Amino acid sequence: MEVIEFLDNTGLVLVKRMPDNGQLEIKWGSQLTVRESQDAVFFRDGKALDIFGAGRHVLQTQNIPVVGKWATAFGYGPNSPFRAEVLFIGKQLFPNLKWGTKEPILFKDTELQMVRLRAYGSFSIQVQDSLLFVNKVAGTMGLYTTGVIEDYLRGIIISKLNVVMGRMLKTVFDIPVAMDELNLVLRTELQTDFAGLGLTMHDLYIHSISLPDEVQKMIDTRTGMNAMGNLDQYMKLKIADSLGDAAKNNGAAGTGLGLGAGIGMGMALPNMIQQSMNPQNNESVADKLKKLKELLDMGALTQDEFDTKKKELLKQI
Repeated sequence: MEVIEFLDNTGLVLVKRMPDNGQLEIKWGSQLTVRESQDAVFFRDGKALDIFGAGRHVLQTQNIPVVGKWATAFGYGPNSPFRAEVLFIGKQLFPNLKWGTKEPILFKDTELQMVRLRAYGSFSIQVQDSLLFVNKVAGTMGLYTTGVIEDYLRGIIISKLNVVMGRMLKTVFDIPVAMDELNLVLRTELQTDFAGLGLTMHDLYIHSISLPDEVQKMIDTRTGMNAMGNLDQYMKLKIADSLGDAAKNNGAAGTGLGLGAGIGMGMALPNMIQQSMNPQNNESVADKLKKLKELLDMGALTQDEFDTKKKELLKQI
């Protein structure tokens, strides 16, 4: 082979071995072309002889003295071929690689107790030490792409994320204000692990940390309760809304069952407002629960609202 070069049209190749199998027969004086975004490593008998950077290299004794001594020792002429392997290593930035949790992370929250979290994001890498990366990661593979190493790096990221979150976060409610710091600390923690593979991490971002749907619903309910404020005021508002709905239904129904139900509700609700919603009222919890049930039966409360208020009253026992 007289001209040795490799062009990556996919942008995903970390290491390309030439040839894929066996060894090249390289003529003495052949040209090796290495791009700015590449390194080329020569192997002979399983050993790395030299690393070539960007440029055009003529394969002669002065460029590969070890090979030259080997050829001379066996009495070959200056044009005799020698057999070797050439590995091209992509040194460009490999951006927007994806990471995420396959299984939820168990997190001890100071407010929600134990919760399971999912997270995902992106990161970018570059090969920093070509020889280290080839010997420790790529090995003898003919073609090594980002898709091969992505799963392995993803596992390292998730492992470090567990440690960083446990150290930096007390509750998931602090995540929005701590996101930038989480990104920085996690990236710093991972640099040593990546350097041990001959890689450098250019950037890493956490795009989202999410709660299970059932926990999110509980938070929404809690937020709604805080927005409602005083229980008595909330129930008075619901009763007033129900009276308005009853009036509309009566107007639409005219006479008959709809009118009768509206009159019955209209007569019952004022009394309930007076008795159960009076701040000075000293009714027992059982009486209040009974009133809540009556409001539910009348349609003044939804089932979810009834259940929420019931829990609040039971806490008073």
